[in-house]
Amino acid sequence: MPVIILRKNFWTFIKEYSIITLGIMIYVTGWSIFLVPNNLVGGGVTGISSIIQYAVGIKMGYSYFVLNVLLLIAAFLILGTNFGGKTIYAILLASVGLNVLQDIIPYSIVSTLALQNGKLMSTIMGGIMAGLGIGMSISQGGSTGGTDIIAIIVNKYRNISPGKMILSMDVVIILSSLLFPSFTAAKTLIPFADKVTTVVYGLILVTVNSYVIDLYLSGSRQSVQLMILSKQYVRIADAITNDLHRGVTVLNGKGWYTQKDTEVLMVITRKTDLNLLLKYIKAIDPQAFLSVTSVTGVYGKGFDTIKGPLKHIPRETDTKEV
Repeated sequence: MPVIILRKNFWTFIKEYSIITLGIMIYVTGWSIFLVPNNLVGGGVTGISSIIQYAVGIKMGYSYFVLNVLLLIAAFLILGTNFGGKTIYAILLASVGLNVLQDIIPYSIVSTLALQNGKLMSTIMGGIMAGLGIGMSISQGGSTGGTDIIAIIVNKYRNISPGKMILSMDVVIILSSLLFPSFTAAKTLIPFADKVTTVVYGLILVTVNSYVIDLYLSGSRQSVQLMILSKQYVRIADAITNDLHRGVTVLNGKGWYTQKDTEVLMVITRKTDLNLLLKYIKAIDPQAFLSVTSVTGVYGKGFDTIKGPLKHIPRETDTKEV
């Protein structure tokens, strides 16, 4: 089994960084194709960087990287070095991508997909891609930086969804774009009336963005409950506990048809780990009988935590007779 553990750790590492990489590429592609060519403004550090680019011409990647440095310090101190390492990778990749993709994507593709379809369609497509990219990164313990870090820090201590937190901060950033001039790629000043319209599109953008984030994260955090009946229940329980590091509960049961006592293993695990767990069980006992059901609201070690301050529940000794 040690070889299997090493393989699992290696492939878990590869899987996490591959998903983060794919998510960041989707994120920066959405900005480069749909949002920047239409001078659209989003939220977060990327939204601030877009305002700077439209106003003074400094490419988004530079200001995006600089603005994230201070927030990364908070991520290291509060969320740990593992989160910080993944986030540094995501920010570096996004900083390069936001600069490079704007230059290498052919104008014909931008024109066909974004400019010809109008700002509303570009807003929706850009919001979907950006939200999907952020959700993929967060699901693997990383972040695209900026307000995402703030949202995850708050989510660590309170039951507030990252999408709603990001939405609130994004609204403020988008409204602030009215205070700064905005120029197109051809150096044409955008009239104030058009900027007001851009703010409306920006609000639509962050709404779509936050919805997609929550939709993706709710799917990636689904858990399942397995009931396992097998004569090899001891070996299966040891493998799940020692190799997969998941808890196992042994329940006493009785087969009514056979009138024989039996042991039932109950296991709760993430849906993403289900296939690996099934392979373990099949390798030990191909004849094992299993049932798998989806569950929600799994709290405890290895899963979600109940967040927020605990309210004092008065005990019987705390009350006084009147």
